[in-house]
Amino acid sequence: MTQRFTLGVEEEFQIVNKQTGLLASHIHPLLDKGVPLLGENIKAEMLQSTVEIVSNVCPNIAALRLDLQHLRATVADLLAEDGLALISAGTHPMSRWQDQARTCSDRYEILEEEYQDVGRSILIFGLHVHVGIEDYQLSIPLLNQLRTWLPHMLALSSNSPFWGGRNSGLKSYRAIVWRRFPRSGVPELFSSTLDFERYIDNLMRTGCIDNGKRIWWDVRPHPFFKTIEFRVADMPATFEDTLALAALSQALVAKLVWLHKHNLTVQALPTAYIDENKWRAARYGLDAEYVDFIQNRRLSMRDAIHETLDFVDDVLDDLGSRQEIHYLRSLLEDPRGTGADRQLAMYHETGSTHAVAHFLMEQTSQGCSLERTSNVTI
Repeated sequence: MTQRFTLGVEEEFQIVNKQTGLLASHIHPLLDKGVPLLGENIKAEMLQSTVEIVSNVCPNIAALRLDLQHLRATVADLLAEDGLALISAGTHPMSRWQDQARTCSDRYEILEEEYQDVGRSILIFGLHVHVGIEDYQLSIPLLNQLRTWLPHMLALSSNSPFWGGRNSGLKSYRAIVWRRFPRSGVPELFSSTLDFERYIDNLMRTGCIDNGKRIWWDVRPHPFFKTIEFRVADMPATFEDTLALAALSQALVAKLVWLHKHNLTVQALPTAYIDENKWRAARYGLDAEYVDFIQNRRLSMRDAIHETLDFVDDVLDDLGSRQEIHYLRSLLEDPRGTGADRQLAMYHETGSTHAVAHFLMEQTSQGCSLERTSNVTI
C-alpha cells in the first residue's frame, strides 16, 4: 500500500473540579498557560468548561499514540496546578448547560446569536478523526460508502448516558443533543465531488453559511484539508478506545480506496436506513440490534462490528494497526461494555452521579500518562 493515510485527532475534554467533580469554566486561564507550550494543539470550544486537544498530522497510529500521550499529559498537568482535571465522556453526569459560561470570542458570540438555546445547550464532547486522502476527487465516493459504518462507530464510542443529572435511558445522549443543529447528522448521498462542491457554493453564495466548516455532518470531507473527518463518536471512555476508533476510521478509508483502485465499491445506503441503525446505536450502544438492509437480515451490533473488522483485516498490517483493531475485538467481548455501560454500572452501584464523575476522572487520568504499557488491555 503506497498511499499514506495520515491521521489527526481532535479530542473535546471536560474541565472539572477535582474535589466536586463539577464542570469548571476555566478555558481562558488554561489557554494562557497552554498556548505558549502547545500552540495550535490546544483550543477553546463554545463553552468555557471544554478544552479541545488537537493532534499533529501523524503518519500512522504509533505516531498518533505518542503525540496524544504528550498532549494529554501536558494539559492534565496544567490543570492539576489549579485543582482541576480532565474527563473523557460525551456528556457530564450532573452539570447542566444552563450553568455554563460561553467562551469569550466573536465566533462564539455569533453562533450564540444565530442558534440561541440550541447553541447554549451544546454541553457535549466528541472525538473527531481525520484520515488523509491524496485524491480529493475521491472524497464523495468515499463519503457515500463510509456513511454505512456511522452506527457502528457510535455504538463503539457510546459514553454519554447522563444529561442534566438524569439517567437519560440512552447510551449516547450526546447524539440526540447534537442532532438539533442544522446541517448535522448523516449526510445525504451526492453524485460526485463536484455535486458536493456545488452544494457548498450555493449555501455560501446565498449567505446560509460563511464557510464549509459550518457543515457539521457525522462524517464529511474537510473543507480546508485533504481529509475525511469522522465526527460521530462520543468522547470515548479510555485512551485505548480513542486510538482504536482512529485506527478503524483509517482502515475503513484505506480499504475503500483499495477497492476503488480495483473498480469495486460498497453499496451506499439511503440516509433513512442509516438513521434507523444510528438511533439503535444511540439507544442501546453495543447491545443494539443491527438491521442489515442490504442482505435483509438482523444481527447483533457486536456481530455487525465483528464483520466490519473482518472487512478491514487485510489492510491492517500495512497500516500498522492490528493491535488497535484487536483491542476492539476484545472490547466487543468485554462484559463491562463501553464507557456508557461502565458509567451506568457505577451509578447503579452507588446511586450517585458524583461517584460517576469521580470514576470518570480516574479513568481519564490513566490516559494522561507518558508511560506506555507493553501490553494493551481493557
